[in-house]
Amino acid sequence: MELRARVMAAVKQAMRDKATARLSTLRLISAAIKDRDIAARGEGNDEGVDEAEVLAILGKMVKQRRESARTYEEGNRLDLAERELAEIEVIGEFLPKALDKAEIEKAVADAISEVGAESIRDMGRVMGILKGKYTGQMDFGAVGPLVKTKLSNG
Repeated sequence: MELRARVMAAVKQAMRDKATARLSTLRLISAAIKDRDIAARGEGNDEGVDEAEVLAILGKMVKQRRESARTYEEGNRLDLAERELAEIEVIGEFLPKALDKAEIEKAVADAISEVGAESIRDMGRVMGILKGKYTGQMDFGAVGPLVKTKLSNG
């Protein structure tokens, strides 16, 4: 089932279940997708965003909530941090399974060989391949330094 349809089905189910916290998060997801659709239509894309872009939106939402939760924890606002973490769980239901460390290293090695990367100058192309194939499955902020290390060590 398409990601967009899964989100809408989850919204309807949360409404039936009267799960207000879950419903709130699902509506945020839906609104973020619709906002990006509107922006895409303004750019001439009448069909809206594709699955990869929806995954990117969800990944960005998770990243924002992780940062907020960390900030709330540092500020000793554990109630707000817990709410952010609960939202991450709901958003995570729509993301593909995150890759483990070994899978990430293999994906990086495969991307490097696919591009034929030999130096740090090829990092952008390697990251482009990874983002195209593994959006929502890895934290690119953490993968970047790994790619850089592999390319600089040759």
